[in-house]
Amino acid sequence: MRDTWYADESGLWGHDAPVVEGDWEWPRGPSNSSFAVYEFRGTLGSFKAHFWAGERWESVRDHAGPLVRARLDTLLLALIWGGLDGEAEHVDQGFFCDDPAATHGVLLAKLPTSVRELAATWEEVRPWLDGLRGAFDEHAAVPEGWVHDFDEFTDLLDDWGRVLSAAARRGWGLVGLSE
Repeated sequence: MRDTWYADESGLWGHDAPVVEGDWEWPRGPSNSSFAVYEFRGTLGSFKAHFWAGERWESVRDHAGPLVRARLDTLLLALIWGGLDGEAEHVDQGFFCDDPAATHGVLLAKLPTSVRELAATWEEVRPWLDGLRGAFDEHAAVPEGWVHDFDEFTDLLDDWGRVLSAAARRGWGLVGLSE
């Protein structure tokens, strides 16, 4: 995957890596319906925003209602949050071969069945997110840095919702790579 992504000489992308935030980038050629790349808004291509969104969730989750807490725990544990013990696994077993070298630089790998379940969880929790604004402002907002306010938090979650929904419609899995 990494080789395909950086294969500039093959003309796969027709330009440098995608830079359009909040949108999909589709490769050229016969594989253009097999995969695409999504550029999250406000992340500069970094995982840091995702990590800090998980940290902000940890600060606000005790102040969320039980339904919202359960759904966001499920969603964020699967995607970006390490959980209260920091041990959450974001790579589905069986996605790759058993060789640990194959997962070097992989931050996330979800099978299509997981993607469908997570997309459904997103649709369940999405209408309830705005109810977290007060708790977020009181317990998780910071003056600066990554995901410093509620709008940045929900923008990132909205982007995840777009990714999950599109991948689920296409029957795709998800892979997140670090550079």
